Amino acid sequence: MKKALIFDLDNTVYPVAAIGPQLFESVYTLLEQQLDSDTYKKVQEDVTRMPFQKVAKIYAFSEDLKEDSLQLLRQLRCDEAIEPYEDYLQTKDLKIDKFLVTIGFTELQWSKVKQLQIENDFKEIYIVDPDRSAITKKDIFQQIKEKYNYTFDEMLVIGDDPESEIAAGTILGIDTYLYDPEKRHSATNAVHHSDSFTGLKDILN
Repeated sequence: MKKALIFDLDNTVYPVAAIGPQLFESVYTLLEQQLDSDTYKKVQEDVTRMPFQKVAKIYAFSEDLKEDSLQLLRQLRCDEAIEPYEDYLQTKDLKIDKFLVTIGFTELQWSKVKQLQIENDFKEIYIVDPDRSAITKKDIFQQIKEKYNYTFDEMLVIGDDPESEIAAGTILGIDTYLYDPEKRHSATNAVHHSDSFTGLKDILN
């Protein structure tokens, strides 16, 4: 029986595409000036789906471009209301401990949480910020287990990224639920893979 759900934030609780163009406008302007058009289009998409530091490494950003981008990203805040996925609203009534573990810039991620009005949905909220610390999602999952005396069998990691929270959960032996509303992934290591949260309740017992 599951006792704890660990949610990712971006593209799991809400779609980043709904706020990306406005939120990242200053960063996009900088990148468009510095990158060729094909690379820019790919980066523009990837920035909404993975940590910026990973994007910068994949596309071999110069140190100057990386640092200039980081300076802009550290200042970003979301100051408009965000609508969560309809699917996420189905999870609010689940009688189970819920945690939010998200990766990104601390102030930006907190501003999203506040605009989504989901702070009270979770027992604890953890922000993994590569700009400040080498701590990973895997480390946080382990911390949650030890702090609340769960077993890994009693936990379920829910997210949209097979290479982030899903991979971390798999390494630890935690069951995983890949949320894939756009059906972007065909084959993954996730224990559960769905384009909705409709069946989530059924797998908790």
